[in-house]
Amino acid sequence: MHQTQTNLIEIQNKIKKKIDEFSLEKYDPKIIAVSKTFSEQDILPLIDFGHTEFGENKVQEALLKWPKIREKHSNLKLHMLGKLQTNKVKNAVEIFDYIHSLDNLKLANKISSEAKKKVKEIKIFIQVNLGGESQKSGINPSDLESFYKQCIELKLNIIGTMCIPPDNQDPKPYFNDLLKLNQKINLSEISMGMTNDYLDALEYKSTFLRIGTGIFGKRTK
Repeated sequence: MHQTQTNLIEIQNKIKKKIDEFSLEKYDPKIIAVSKTFSEQDILPLIDFGHTEFGENKVQEALLKWPKIREKHSNLKLHMLGKLQTNKVKNAVEIFDYIHSLDNLKLANKISSEAKKKVKEIKIFIQVNLGGESQKSGINPSDLESFYKQCIELKLNIIGTMCIPPDNQDPKPYFNDLLKLNQKINLSEISMGMTNDYLDALEYKSTFLRIGTGIFGKRTK
C-alpha cells in the first residue's frame, strides 16, 4: 500500500473516532487532499484508492497537471484554496469545481462574469479574516453579511465560509466564530481545519477539511 493511502486511512480513522466521541450522527466531512507541489505520481495512488477531492493553491500549477489526470478520471473534484487574482479567474473557473478564497467584490464580479460565459455554476466559499491579520486575505467578519448579499445579487453560488486561524494560537475560538457567522447567513458548508487542527475543526461542524502534509508528507519545494 502506498504511503499516501496509509496516511489517508489513518486520518479517516481519527475522524471517525472523533465523530463517535461527540455522537455526531449523519456527519460526514469531506477530506480535500491538498496536492500543491506534488506530482501526478504522488496523486494517482490516492485516486486509485477512490479519493475524489483534491486541492491546489495556484491556478498555473493546477493547469499543468490536472487536465491530463482528469482525462482518465472525470469524477474528481478540484478545489482552489489559495489567493485568487482576478487575472487568473478565467482559467480558475475553467478547471476548478470549488473556490475557497473569495475575499473581495472585484473578484466576485470577475468570477460571476466568467462563470456566465462558461455556463458553469462553480461552488464558492467566502474567506473570512477572523484574526484581523493584515498579511492574510479575507472579508472582515462585520462585513460578511453585506458582502454575501452582494454575491447573491451577482448570482454566485455561495455555499459556505472559509477561514485560516492565526498561527500559534488555539484555533477553537476562531472555528467557533466561523460556525456562528455561517449560521447567521444560513449557509450549510464550512471550510476549516488543516493538518495540525482538523480534529478541532470537527467540533465546530467543518464540512471540508484541507489536509496536505498529513496525507502527502512534508513539501520539499
